[in-house]
Amino acid sequence: MNTVLRERDFSGHLLQLVQGDITTETVGAIVNAANSHLRHGGGVARAISKRGGESIQRESDAWVKENGPVTCSEPAVTGAGNLPCRYVLHAVGPVWGEGNEDAKLADAVRGALSVAARLGLSSLSLPAISTGIFGFPKERAALIIFSTIEAFFASQADSPLKQVRLVLFDQPTLDVFLTAWET
Repeated sequence: MNTVLRERDFSGHLLQLVQGDITTETVGAIVNAANSHLRHGGGVARAISKRGGESIQRESDAWVKENGPVTCSEPAVTGAGNLPCRYVLHAVGPVWGEGNEDAKLADAVRGALSVAARLGLSSLSLPAISTGIFGFPKERAALIIFSTIEAFFASQADSPLKQVRLVLFDQPTLDVFLTAWET
């Protein structure tokens, strides 16, 4: 069961820091930390694809065939298969060392928030994008993710997106994000 450890209210928009499994989230959409070709072979992408079933990979393949590789600023959208949410938003964060990583991470988070709002969703759960195999430093990512969500809420007061849950699975990542939360 997922546990809310911290939450902040931004004028009716709620940001929550959650310990748990993103594949069990009952929200409008979850965000997948994807690669640009939507090959869900490792990390959270593999967990989402495995639990959601084959339809997620099939829809991902079709999306890439029709639209080309996914960019940092605009996530791909697929159905959720067997997951308890409605959609999976496949956001591509930066690989550490490729250049302009901070801006690309902010773009990936902002893109996911914007797509969720365009879909009319009231809730969204996302992982710590780029902090796994893409190597983005967790402390830096936490500050960027938090500030991007806060800025989105401030600039989109009338957004249907009222709840954003940052869902973290492993204790080391959670500890870093809890520390960043307090700063």
